[in-house]
Amino acid sequence: MKDLKDGPRSLTRGECLDLMSTARVGRVVFTEQALPAVMPVGFVMDGGDAVVGVPPGSGLAAATDGTIVAFEADDLDATGPSGWTVTVIGRARAVRDPGDHAREALRAWTGGPSPEFVRISCQRVTGRRLGPSPTGVRYGTAA
Repeated sequence: MKDLKDGPRSLTRGECLDLMSTARVGRVVFTEQALPAVMPVGFVMDGGDAVVGVPPGSGLAAATDGTIVAFEADDLDATGPSGWTVTVIGRARAVRDPGDHAREALRAWTGGPSPEFVRISCQRVTGRRLGPSPTGVRYGTAA
């Protein structure tokens, strides 16, 4: 009989934000020309928001500025059913200066002389863990 503690379980907001802070790649889900669009992006967590770096001219900053978007990050094991996934829904806004920490962390994703950044507020946060939690890991400490 399968041990239920190893099955999928919902994560708290704190657990979700903690886990997101360990990921470096996520996906922004937005609307482009009235159609759904998904773009993989580099990101960092900053004060409870996801800050995304995009190359100049990608159009993502303009397409999402002031709109509600979904953002997803995960760490899933390709060899078996274990890992986690987190989805946030919130308002996106283009920001010129995301701060030194975010700018440095996203340098590889932005490229060029005029990087673009999008700050996504994490208004609605949901997540699930698949399989057992890693030993010694404690969640729920994110602000």
